[in-house]
Amino acid sequence: MVGFVRGVSLAVAVMAALAFGASTESHAQTGTVHLKIFKLGFIIGGGGGSGTLHYHGRTYRLSVGGVGIGSLGISGVELRGTATNLHNPADIAGTYGVAGASGSFVGGGAVARLQNEKGVVLELQGVQIGFQVSLGLGGMTIALQ
Repeated sequence: MVGFVRGVSLAVAVMAALAFGASTESHAQTGTVHLKIFKLGFIIGGGGGSGTLHYHGRTYRLSVGGVGIGSLGISGVELRGTATNLHNPADIAGTYGVAGASGSFVGGGAVARLQNEKGVVLELQGVQIGFQVSLGLGGMTIALQ
């Protein structure tokens, strides 16, 4: 009988560990992002902007720089979307390149999926204002202020 009770106790302990997550692996979270980017260029362009990250009930200020080279025109874009794979707010900082085959700006509408070196993925949508041959977000850098 004692062996049966020990076996049941061990089984209950294993099931409890599985149910409550015995793993110490951290789980990534999602935040919302709002960016305002402006760009001016003729052959060699420059741009930047500002924005916010809303994460776990707090709002963090962001600065944006390095928005493409080889442009022609003046434009601005206001983008809203999500930042996934965040473990803490500082993870959003970094250099972003196009993730997958997205990153198009068609008919004034903007859709972009970008990823930084920490694995944070930005999925952004917005409207481009002004004339710009190419508002390339590849190589864009974001810093937490």
